[in-house]
Amino acid sequence: MLMDADECQLVLVDYQTRLMPAIDGAPEVLANAVRLARMAQLMQVPVWATAQNPEKLGPPVPQLELALKEAGARELPKMGFSAVPDGLAQALRPPVRKIAGNARSLPRHLQKSAESDEGRSAVVIAGCEAHVCLLQTALDLLEEEFDVWVVTDACGSRTERNRDAAFDRLAGAGAELVTTEMVGFEWLRTASHPAFKAMQALIK
Repeated sequence: MLMDADECQLVLVDYQTRLMPAIDGAPEVLANAVRLARMAQLMQVPVWATAQNPEKLGPPVPQLELALKEAGARELPKMGFSAVPDGLAQALRPPVRKIAGNARSLPRHLQKSAESDEGRSAVVIAGCEAHVCLLQTALDLLEEEFDVWVVTDACGSRTERNRDAAFDRLAGAGAELVTTEMVGFEWLRTASHPAFKAMQALIK
């Protein structure tokens, strides 16, 4: 199964100013997070950014904050390690459409239940720390029956061992493990896509 840009939302977890200096491989992790935000902007994929206890850990790092702003990202401050109890799952789901009028008077394609419209049910997610906030958020999203794609090269922890343990657990729970380039090229699907050259420039 390939990622479909029309079915995806991007969630970037806790790339904050007072956390990133402690993350192993932080420059590459951060560069890929910025790429993801810009890819989402190109492909019109909705973007969400979480911030763990922002009064203590600060805002997103400046280069990502700019990319988030340009992508029209919505922000979700949180105190829990998982963003789901703080409202992420509800935010990712579209509001239930109310169908007006007598059901028998509507065209057949409008007579289905409003709840059958699942909207964007796939979540592409990356963040820090991989074994804490990223892991718990992704596991909760799986429990909420989202398809979850974890972008491994845009995730980090203080230690490589903790990061890799998170990936092992997420794969076992049903998340798909991918890379930044995989996301970009699967969203495009073809070199004839109008955004191909811009996407290629981001990756290079």
